[in-house]
Amino acid sequence: MATCPPYPTHPGDPTGGAALRHAHWWQRWGYPLRGRVRYGALITLLTLSGLVILALVRQQTGTEGFLVGLGLAVLPVPLLIAAFRWLDRVEPGPWRNLLFAFAWGACAAALIAIIANSFATKWIATATADPTSADTLGATVIAPIVEESAKAAAVVLVFLFRRRDFTGIVDGVVIAGVTATGFAFTENILYLGTAFGTDQLNGHGGIASVTAATFFVRVVMSPFAHPLFTVLTGIGFGISALSAERQHVRRVLVPLSGLLLAMGMHAMWNGSSTLGEYGFFAVYAMFMVPAFALLTWLVIWTRQRELRTVREELPAYAVAGWLTPTEPYVLGSMRARRVAREYARRQFGGRSAARAVSQYEAYATSLAFLRRRGRLGRANADFVVRERELLHELWRRRDVARPALDHAARMTAPPVPVAAPPWPVYGVYGYPPQPVQPVQPTVPYPAYNPYRT
Repeated sequence: MATCPPYPTHPGDPTGGAALRHAHWWQRWGYPLRGRVRYGALITLLTLSGLVILALVRQQTGTEGFLVGLGLAVLPVPLLIAAFRWLDRVEPGPWRNLLFAFAWGACAAALIAIIANSFATKWIATATADPTSADTLGATVIAPIVEESAKAAAVVLVFLFRRRDFTGIVDGVVIAGVTATGFAFTENILYLGTAFGTDQLNGHGGIASVTAATFFVRVVMSPFAHPLFTVLTGIGFGISALSAERQHVRRVLVPLSGLLLAMGMHAMWNGSSTLGEYGFFAVYAMFMVPAFALLTWLVIWTRQRELRTVREELPAYAVAGWLTPTEPYVLGSMRARRVAREYARRQFGGRSAARAVSQYEAYATSLAFLRRRGRLGRANADFVVRERELLHELWRRRDVARPALDHAARMTAPPVPVAAPPWPVYGVYGYPPQPVQPVQPTVPYPAYNPYRT
């Protein structure tokens, strides 16, 4: 795979004119005209969904309630987005994927949930003539199925149409978490706006108000509830992304199992309100907090494993001449990566240079993951094409990235203790130092160019 570097026919054509073999229909749907049509349709769908959901929420909460709910619901959003972005620092995905995930959760998924939940609850109430039981059944059965399915649709779309950006568990967690963050944002506007309207009618205010209680439960205690449910679906798709193409059963059953687990945990969370006065707090302490801690540990452990993969897989490309010997170890350290970006920003032209180093780090990480999948027999049919593309992107940025990474290697290398010799050293123990002979200038060796045969 990489014991010797490939030689593209021309630097501007990293694929060497090779076509994507055995492309799926969703991969073939990517040519310029079709791509514009696809993006236009998606933007139109999300825009219409946003306008409809805005009108529905404002109708239920009123203008003043909507503004209050919007102001309170937006508070946890930056923190959750920053947390998921931090998890994705090893191989950061493009922002457009996160923007799509958030918009889908806040607009399309929320609209599907409101319409489907209302219709199902009314139908059950009419069929059973028991509105109370219909509300309970709608909250504990209908809502988890509808909402988790609607949120999972965003993960499915990214998995199919942005397959190169979806390479493992962390990518699934990030896409699912951001989608659920958008969904919770819209849902919180509705709940907080409705609570504010209730307080206005009853003349309540302050800490004892329904708005304060709703804010404490949904924003302070459980801002991670919806992301926690949907992350289970994302983990399932992440495991599927790590599986070989021939493992068809595993690639289908694992994401489906993650979706069912997400629905089950969501149902348990919604049903906690029916377990008595302290049922909610019991479920929160006994299930939600431990599950959140376990999933957080799993994601952080996976991120450390990704860094270890970078250190283990990239030396093959260093031997072949594509990377310097120190780069695999620098790229396997988040601290060294940061030092390299800061050095490039100071020495090579500001943000543009730092962005080039950041892109170099991301492409190198993708290359390490690609090689690992190939070594384990899980690579897709376009392995060679993708490897050449990544190597080409690295070679384009080497002039800025290599000095920065070399500086990071020197700055972050662990100190090596050196014992003092037992014999006298000239210049230290009183002996006069010997004159230093001038060093003749030497001509440096030309840089190795893998493109030159």
